[in-house]
Amino acid sequence: MVSGGSGMFDKLLIANRGEIACRIIRSARAMGVRTVAVYSEADASALHVSMADEAYLLGGAAAADSYLRIDHILEAARRSGAGAIHPGYGFLSENADFAEACAESNIVFVGPPAAAIRAMGSKSEAKRLMAVAGVPVVPGYLGASQDAAELESRAAEIGYPLMIKASAGGGGKGMRQVARASEFASALAAARREAMAAFGDDHVLLERYVQYPRHIEVQVFADNEGNVVHLFERDCSMQRRHQKVLEEAPAPGFSDATRTRMGAAACEAARAIGYRGAGTVEFIVDGAGEFFFMEMNTRLQVEHPVTEMITGIDLVEWQLQVAAGNPLPLDQAEIRGDGHAIEVRLYAEDPARDFLPAAGTLSRLRFPPQSDTLRIDCGVREGDVVSVHYDPMIAKIIVWDRDRDGACRRLLQALQQTQLTGLTSNLDFLVTLAANADFRSANYDTGFIARNRDSLIVKPDLDGNVLCLAALHTLTERKAQAATQARASEDPYSPWQVCDGWRLNDTGHEELSFSFDGDQHDVIIRYLATGFEIVADGRSYLAEAYRDEDGGLVATLDGLRTRASVLPDNGERLIVTPDRSVRLGLSAPRLRARAFEPGAGSVPAAMPGKIVQVLVAEGDVVEKNQPLVVLEAMKMAHTLLAPAAGTIGTVHHAVEDTVEEGWELLHFEPS
Repeated sequence: MVSGGSGMFDKLLIANRGEIACRIIRSARAMGVRTVAVYSEADASALHVSMADEAYLLGGAAAADSYLRIDHILEAARRSGAGAIHPGYGFLSENADFAEACAESNIVFVGPPAAAIRAMGSKSEAKRLMAVAGVPVVPGYLGASQDAAELESRAAEIGYPLMIKASAGGGGKGMRQVARASEFASALAAARREAMAAFGDDHVLLERYVQYPRHIEVQVFADNEGNVVHLFERDCSMQRRHQKVLEEAPAPGFSDATRTRMGAAACEAARAIGYRGAGTVEFIVDGAGEFFFMEMNTRLQVEHPVTEMITGIDLVEWQLQVAAGNPLPLDQAEIRGDGHAIEVRLYAEDPARDFLPAAGTLSRLRFPPQSDTLRIDCGVREGDVVSVHYDPMIAKIIVWDRDRDGACRRLLQALQQTQLTGLTSNLDFLVTLAANADFRSANYDTGFIARNRDSLIVKPDLDGNVLCLAALHTLTERKAQAATQARASEDPYSPWQVCDGWRLNDTGHEELSFSFDGDQHDVIIRYLATGFEIVADGRSYLAEAYRDEDGGLVATLDGLRTRASVLPDNGERLIVTPDRSVRLGLSAPRLRARAFEPGAGSVPAAMPGKIVQVLVAEGDVVEKNQPLVVLEAMKMAHTLLAPAAGTIGTVHHAVEDTVEEGWELLHFEPS
């Protein structure tokens, strides 16, 4: 489409933040439209602010003081000379008063008319309109009476199980499933309290509960000339706490006949309310494949990229063209779907704590390179803070392939290559979900995550393989540092620059210790001519390792090659393998004998420093806790004691030697 078509405005203000603001800026820029960002005090250095041509401060960190201030947003539009405002999603995107205020200020609202927003703003009113328009709706009660006794009587007529839903809102707020009549009164009271807190309105409606439902939505578009089209459907059934986690297009397992009927019903729903712009008609689908109208979202959806990936259509560009008064670029017959796309939402949240939101600094955020088959929509950068004030979504990862199997494989690969540290996230959960056999076979519904929580949210186990990877990372890191120091030294070929564990009259070996979940785990390494022998978790491994160009660890353990990333994360080492991530701390080894071979023991340095005293010699018989070596560092002396009774074997270091933490100082035979 030709950029800046007929009537196109020159400057666009984005009344939002984060990922969606960045996404809108990219499309506007491609169309030659200048962009204006708005921001809160907490977002002063946010990515969307730096991307826009101009930016204006709205107010304090809280949304009520910034992104929900209609007056401040309109003032920013007037000061900047923006001819249009795009609300994104969330915040004011479905606020009819905001749409009207834009019109009164002679500013184009990139969205539907205020009347359409109001018509769909009430779930009960929306269902009544859809029923009149001939769109299938779930049997239930949509009446005005909110008397508790009346509602309980209506519930008995509908039959159990049923759903109580807040009439004014969405996002799972004010929603309760009721299995039997005895539970109705308490569920009604709870739903009303939550609805009032979330929306300032405690009105509810009742619906028949559809067992094992799928959540399917249809993307619709309408222009000012009465043209309405759909851009196929999306399956949004994978949810936690009634909120979406994964979306895909097209919906798997749908017949062409069902797909055609649902698309036609969605278009009819848009026509019934005089719709304009982008919207989403959401349906609930039962086990028999029958679908019923649920609600209409009068905005662009978070999951719109999967539709863009299969159609090749930029939905934001379409929004701007329609808002500028131009007709839809394509009619229904010209819209084609190709391949399969899947999107997951990467959140700062804790799956183990019922997906409670998390906050913190993104100390590391790396994605695999984007391509025609991989798209990353992100509104934050490495080093940014995920604030408690806003939605905790970090990024959307979207993949495409010719078929669903290929898209599933690409999704798993993309997630395994994503690196995120600094805060708690759902990344490991998404990896587990993408690898799940039922998901891969499209055998899921809206209750899938809740039913399979224990298998999807798994605490990582520690085993010898992970300990070996941690040890090999430490050794290769040390080797790389030594090489750097050697290159900068006056004698780069000095044997003191070599990190091979060599000791006089002894095969080089040492001990490392890692902490995991409050426990300490020792790892013993023997240096071999080619690689290492590592004892970890009661097992011996033959190992080799090197760093790849990206700094990743490439390790071979007993002939099996493994790639892993070892990342710093809040003072810990995060070992990331294709199937899991494990947090380990590097700690001082235990000051006790630890067998590497039968009859052998070791005393390692508990800290880096200089040896100031060696109190024993080879062949000496010592008692437990007898002083052996005195280390000094930063004017502090530390005496190493015999971990057990025994006989001193090899003494590896002398007075004035400098040693590193974990280096073996001497060997002895325990008695």
